[in-house]
Amino acid sequence: MADAEKVSNKQVIFKDYVSGFPKESDMYITISTISLKVPEGSMAVLVKNLYLSCDPYMRPRMSYSTDSYVTSFKPGSVINGYGVAKVLDSGHPNFSKDALVCLVLLHMLVFFEICSSKKGDYVYVSAASGSVGQLVGQFAKLSGCYVVGSAGSKEKVDLLKNKFGFDEAFNYKEEQDLVACLKRYFPEGIDIYFENVGGPMLDAVLANMRANGRIAACGMISQYNLEKPVGVFNLMNIIKKTDQNARIYRW
Repeated sequence: MADAEKVSNKQVIFKDYVSGFPKESDMYITISTISLKVPEGSMAVLVKNLYLSCDPYMRPRMSYSTDSYVTSFKPGSVINGYGVAKVLDSGHPNFSKDALVCLVLLHMLVFFEICSSKKGDYVYVSAASGSVGQLVGQFAKLSGCYVVGSAGSKEKVDLLKNKFGFDEAFNYKEEQDLVACLKRYFPEGIDIYFENVGGPMLDAVLANMRANGRIAACGMISQYNLEKPVGVFNLMNIIKKTDQNARIYRW
């Protein structure tokens, strides 16, 4: 270890819990020195980050919470996340030097487990150009579904239709009436909604769901920076459009 090469390592440190929109001043950068060798006899793995993903779920982690599926960042700690990295050194039998490792969110697997997609289903994905949404849409297409996605710019809409193979896509910022918009794209209703945004979009979806439709709640990014969350008003559709003999409540 004494002769191991050392290199600088840059880290983004979380300063303190955030209220409202995060600011640059809520974080700071430190540079330290690390060895390019793991301790002899350890099971440690040393990696070099090639790609880092900045994901919406990281915003709630910047607020103090004890009841979330992910823990809050601790003030003074490194802001961790997901990405792709190369193994530089390893004492672990499952990770060899020069191997690529991919640390990703697994929310897209919910599409298969919760949504039970089948050929011919009508699927809507909000925030569809994001790292999760674009994969969910492609999985849905592989399942033989009709897939529509929404995003916040013309460039993202073009990406969904021309690269990721969505049947249709629209810019939600250009729509004055989201209920009418979804009715236009899904005249027969929505079988599966992969929820990423919450708020008015979720409300509009509830008004357009087909009987016995499925909703996978992955995220609600429109609400993360709000002091007071936006209410949802079309919840009665959950009752009206569910088979009385199959209604299950799980909290």
